[in-house]
Amino acid sequence: MNETRTGLGWDVHRLVPGRPLILGGITVPSELGLEGHSDADILSHAITDAILGAAALGDIGMHFPDSDPRWKGCDSLLFLRHAQDLAAQQGYRIVNVDATIILERPTLKDYRPAIRERVAETLGLEPDRVSVKFKTAEQVGPVGERRSAESLALVTLTRDAPA
Repeated sequence: MNETRTGLGWDVHRLVPGRPLILGGITVPSELGLEGHSDADILSHAITDAILGAAALGDIGMHFPDSDPRWKGCDSLLFLRHAQDLAAQQGYRIVNVDATIILERPTLKDYRPAIRERVAETLGLEPDRVSVKFKTAEQVGPVGERRSAESLALVTLTRDAPA
């Protein structure tokens, strides 16, 4: 019998001029980018937290604190790989990722295949195991006012139960 667990991740960062907009390891052309200690990739951060949560291994801040200069400007795909490695050490493998990015502009639909493929490749999954959806905030709140962007992620893990 297999054990199945689900983890939820969420991340938010301010949008600012002069920073790249990186989502799932893909740089999206935009006049505003995400502010943060690392590359501020909200999608990778949310998925990382979801993996860690499903395996009861804490959160991204425990493993990659923003007070640590090693992570300044870091590629957040490294965080994804690390979370997956930690889960694998506990016997878990990722079944699927379901994520949503909430961002008013730019429109992201043309970037879906590249983002899905990069996340899947990073996690060693087939792309059909990674879903990425895009929503706006309908001009409501900080996301709708283009002051921030958010991402949510659900990750399902499984492991064989001990005999």
